[in-house]
Amino acid sequence: MLHAIVFDFDGVIADSEPLHLEVYQQVLSDRGIALSSDAYYDRYLGYDDVGGFKAVLTDHGRPADDETVRELVEAKARLFPALVDGRNVLFPDAAAVIREFADRLPLAIASGALPHEIELILTAAGIRDAFSVIVGAGQTPRSKPSPDPYARAVELLQERGLVAGGADAAAGCVAIEDSKWGILSAKAAGLACVAVTTSYAADELTDADLVVHRLGELTVDVMKGLVARA
Repeated sequence: MLHAIVFDFDGVIADSEPLHLEVYQQVLSDRGIALSSDAYYDRYLGYDDVGGFKAVLTDHGRPADDETVRELVEAKARLFPALVDGRNVLFPDAAAVIREFADRLPLAIASGALPHEIELILTAAGIRDAFSVIVGAGQTPRSKPSPDPYARAVELLQERGLVAGGADAAAGCVAIEDSKWGILSAKAAGLACVAVTTSYAADELTDADLVVHRLGELTVDVMKGLVARA
């Protein structure tokens, strides 16, 4: 049975990857590092901020010590809210789909975005109450493509009595992702996975159980079918 749906955030619910890229570019330019759009999507999108900055610094031959990374993460965290303030950054059909699903199933988020960024956007869009669990950057030992974010989301759903199934609970959950790193994370945690082609073409998302072009193509019955086949 389908017990819950676990969403990625950036690139699935919020059309925010271009905003993250803009802030990355702004913060890194202060360090003399130019980050192209192609490099971001090809190399760094799947990381949380800590992992992303470490990878960029390492790739550019710069020190990637904890203090330097912390400074960059904090600078990005200060700048990002101003970009989304007063703007609706959700994909056009995201709010309606989320409301429809929330009426029937528990919903969670497993994301590499900072928790306060997720809260900010969901609250502004009026859909924060649709999610029973939110797992963001810094709330698991490892970030995607590790299974930790999805495993933690399922664990919290279980702790709150929203998902049953013991050790097999993840098999009753479906993840919705937009990147190959996220798909690997979800599948490694034992979830079926749908991918949306908001950030990458369908032929780059072939590890997913189903690929769609937008959230509006999904129904609860479609996701029940994924769980049943799994």
